[in-house]
Amino acid sequence: MLKKLLLPLFILLLSQHLFAQEEYVKPGQTIAKDAAPGMKVKLLNETGKGHKVYLVVMNRGDDILSGLTAFAEKYNIGFAHFTGLGAVSSARLGCYDRDRQMYHIIPVKGQAETVSFIGNIATFNGKPTVHVHMAVAQSDGLVRGGHLFQANVWPTLEVVVTVEPLSIYKKKENDTGFALTDPDLNQ
Repeated sequence: MLKKLLLPLFILLLSQHLFAQEEYVKPGQTIAKDAAPGMKVKLLNETGKGHKVYLVVMNRGDDILSGLTAFAEKYNIGFAHFTGLGAVSSARLGCYDRDRQMYHIIPVKGQAETVSFIGNIATFNGKPTVHVHMAVAQSDGLVRGGHLFQANVWPTLEVVVTVEPLSIYKKKENDTGFALTDPDLNQ
């Protein structure tokens, strides 16, 4: 009896795995506008030499990249680095596939704790560009990580942003299409 019940379940799970649609995307992405209405910002420290440290807190439903991009634009960030912690209700992470020259999307469905969140902000085509790598752990302890494409905060994400007193620029690499940081660029 148990075998009769388990076999259809096994076949269903196997077919879902075998026929799951793999998603790939090219480098570069469109960031949602105004998709972090619950975001709050507080200046924590400022030196006379242009260094600033901010606390950026996002709340339920806020889109992480939208919020950080809006922050960078509002405060005219030319270069910064950040770390954070919190949790998300869903995410789309990616790992670059060199053979396909595209990112393989790693979906994270359901609640997950942010166990690593690190990135920077630099200038590309005259605008601040946010670059984030993150790892999240789900309730079973499974950790997924990669380049952040999209994530919804739940219940909070707390990010400490250190702004440097100069701008660092990126330029597009022809081979991959990546916008890569080049410390020698002046614009």
